[in-house]
Amino acid sequence: MRILNCLIVDDEPIARDILVAYCNYLPSLNIIGVCGNALEAKRLLAELPVDILFLDIHLPVMDGISFFSMLKNPPQVIFTTAFKEYAVNAFDLAACDYLVKPFLMDRFIIAVDKAIARISTTATGQDRANNSPGDDSFFVRTEGKIYKIKFSELLYAEAKGNYTKLVTVNTIVIPNMSLTNLEKLLPVSVFNRVHRSFIVNQTKITHLEGNSVFIGQNEIPVGSNYKEQFFKSLGL
Repeated sequence: MRILNCLIVDDEPIARDILVAYCNYLPSLNIIGVCGNALEAKRLLAELPVDILFLDIHLPVMDGISFFSMLKNPPQVIFTTAFKEYAVNAFDLAACDYLVKPFLMDRFIIAVDKAIARISTTATGQDRANNSPGDDSFFVRTEGKIYKIKFSELLYAEAKGNYTKLVTVNTIVIPNMSLTNLEKLLPVSVFNRVHRSFIVNQTKITHLEGNSVFIGQNEIPVGSNYKEQFFKSLGL
């Protein structure tokens, strides 16, 4: 059993104590730090390996959403907050889960299991990448067939509920795969998440206009939470 390092960030002592108690019930979780603000959390993240970050939203100095958005290589983030209205923003940033206080132990375990599944998927993907240097494609299954998708031919991907529409130069494939899991298979130097529902191949972009990116005749929206990072990746 792999031991996962956890960091708790919450400015309320009672909330911190509850999270510590919940974590202590799960032998796979190892608490490496408990802090009350984002700046202290930033320092700990730079010094220690963290697998799961339990993050409050209303924090002094810097709120949890802003803190998460500035992290370049964030761990799995589970938001813990008393406010429901920030859930969309949290999932726009690909948060693992969003717990609304007060939450019970069973709901906490569900969130942790999601984080563990993501970590396992990422580790498997890294092992596959290490074993297959120079690989230029990936495989997906749909409608009883297995398709080989070349990175160079994938134009963009669009989330469709539990499915993802892959639009390539020659065809459209819709495998039973979430956009988040697809993103883990794609080289970050070429593919950009421009919206919570879209990933584009930046080498196929023909032009940008307003809050849209165009790949040929395909107009793809650019979400406000992704725009700054997307433009930076293009050198703009």
